[in-house]
Amino acid sequence: MPAIGGSRPGFARVSVDVGGTFTDLVLLTGNGEAHFLKVSSTPAAPEHAVIAGLTAIIASAGLSPEAVGEVLHGTTVGSNTLLQKTGARCGLITTAGFRDVLEIGRVRTPNMFDLSWCKPEPLVRRRWRREVRERIAADGTIVVPLDPADVVDQGRLLAADGVTSIAVCFLNSYVNPEHEEVAATILTETFPEIAVTASVAVLPSMGEYERCSTAAVNAYVLPALSDYTARLEEALRGMGVTAPLLIGNSNGGLSTAAVARTKPVFFVSSGRSAGAVGAARLGAATGAQDLIAFDMGGTTASATLVRDGEVSRTQEYEFRDGISTPSRFIKAGGYLMRVPSVDVAEVGSGAGSIAWLDEGGLLRVGPRSAGAVPGPACYCLGGKQPTVTDANVALGLLPASLGGGELPLDSDAARRVLADIAAPLGLSLHDTAQGIRDIANANMARAIRAVTVERGLDARDFTLLAFGGSGPVHACDIAASLSMNRVLFPNAPGVFTAAGMLAGRLEHDFLRPLATSLDRIDLERLDAVCKAMEDEAADAFARDGYAGAMLEHLFTLDMRYQGQEASLSVPLSSELTKQGLRAVFLDMYRATYGYVSADNIESVAVRLTSLLASGPVLDFAVMRDAGADTLQEQESRSAYFGKDAGWVNTRVMTRAAFQSAMTGPLILQSADSTIVVPPGWMVEADTAGNIAATLKDKGR
Repeated sequence: MPAIGGSRPGFARVSVDVGGTFTDLVLLTGNGEAHFLKVSSTPAAPEHAVIAGLTAIIASAGLSPEAVGEVLHGTTVGSNTLLQKTGARCGLITTAGFRDVLEIGRVRTPNMFDLSWCKPEPLVRRRWRREVRERIAADGTIVVPLDPADVVDQGRLLAADGVTSIAVCFLNSYVNPEHEEVAATILTETFPEIAVTASVAVLPSMGEYERCSTAAVNAYVLPALSDYTARLEEALRGMGVTAPLLIGNSNGGLSTAAVARTKPVFFVSSGRSAGAVGAARLGAATGAQDLIAFDMGGTTASATLVRDGEVSRTQEYEFRDGISTPSRFIKAGGYLMRVPSVDVAEVGSGAGSIAWLDEGGLLRVGPRSAGAVPGPACYCLGGKQPTVTDANVALGLLPASLGGGELPLDSDAARRVLADIAAPLGLSLHDTAQGIRDIANANMARAIRAVTVERGLDARDFTLLAFGGSGPVHACDIAASLSMNRVLFPNAPGVFTAAGMLAGRLEHDFLRPLATSLDRIDLERLDAVCKAMEDEAADAFARDGYAGAMLEHLFTLDMRYQGQEASLSVPLSSELTKQGLRAVFLDMYRATYGYVSADNIESVAVRLTSLLASGPVLDFAVMRDAGADTLQEQESRSAYFGKDAGWVNTRVMTRAAFQSAMTGPLILQSADSTIVVPPGWMVEADTAGNIAATLKDKGR
């Protein structure tokens, strides 16, 4: 049996988070010692950076590849495939008369007053959405039998058009999956070179559009993620690592690579969710129960709420341009996935976001990014457009190199590209750079508002936990713009997402439809459904190689007012009665929407998340850089802090040298990230290795 959480003495767990610019690695040894490392990403073949980083960090820890018990991996392959529209040439086979469900969607817009909004182009073109004659009634009875020859004919037409992945979604298949399963088997056997996704395999739930969209996203990204995980596993074996590869899923847990290859829709938010889980773990260790986890990378920035020590989660997520959010109040803006997910609001604004002038001559930042190649101009890798990183370099906020010296920064190159955009604006170079920074900060503040203000919460009641390679560079300014007066910088913030993955556990998610009114719900039937799902979970873990392992089962019941579309997941326990279920639902509904109704309540589905018993817990305070420390102690340098403060001679020191409380302006440098403390802020270290920043004399 594989190592469970690196629990065997002497065995290590390694987590890897691939970003647009850097690939972050954290190694946790069997005795709890932690190392971290950042290496440059290789976007054309992400596995190359993963292998290079693994080789280096294993050697630095004095271990052999055979000593690795698990490799945990957060990947952006799924999200990048959607963002860049580079997925498979995808087909859809559906019930006759329903080929346009995917395009009709929910018949709404995310903002009724936005006349410039353009509906996202469906992932499956209409010519590749094919119909077959079959029909299953709402009660599961077969009205029109499926003709296998019809399935083969439609599959042959799609194959002739070069389709490489097919989604199958029939009406009411969640009640009776027979037709879908038969069609999927026929397609797999007849066209073995084509990947096939049956909608009931990813979402056995009512709602033909939601199920069709989820299946289409799965089919669209499946070849890309499947190919990548296969290449990575082969490369791991080539370097002598025989440990299982576990992929971070959108819910903040871990799944086997085999699951990721067949159900990639569950991994579109892989990586980002791990940071939220790590934030909750860190909050519990420090007594900070209410946090906003703010993660800024090279391409995007995201915000997640940790409230009363619990990560905010949802069962639905829309991937869209601009700002992606699983908000219950904003629908139809992107590609819908009804899958368990950490409730993340994300904007296309990161350190690599490109600054540009629109048709009206106004300065804009993002969502286009320079990525790792060619990257910002200051990387000297061919970038010719100004980015947020170039602006920060020109303002004196970043050191001479990133990644512990691995990536030198050319400040002259940054100033040259900034000058090109400053001229038409009629601004000085530093005012242009500050403008880019201010716009980026405003964009990122939108993500924080999306998980607080837009949900009736006051951001000032939370602590901003800033991580990611660039989060600590911008956090204090963003907090001040939201009237927040406390920011927390964890130990090694630049690799915090990779570290958070070590707080995740191997999990499986299951869903069974249970459509009935609350008054008529049969509790004995509900108990039988739960027991059957537990057996299904045990079988799934056995297939993963964890037969007989200790499991934790978390049941929820999706409930809603009769006639509504959205539902809430109510935690289940053996002690709950119908009255108890009603009371819990009403409490959750009031907390979510601000009111309750006397309308009838109904159940929709039963959900189960089964978790594997966890191993050693990472102590964030003991993490240390596994690379060579090339940071040079520097007494001070001139840095620009906006028009009010202007250029200020700013003290610069390594984070390791920071001991006692100090007031800004101050810049703390480390191999993984840079912390910028503006004037008016005070910082001090706690016993867990975190640095807390407080805005002085700032009232509510």
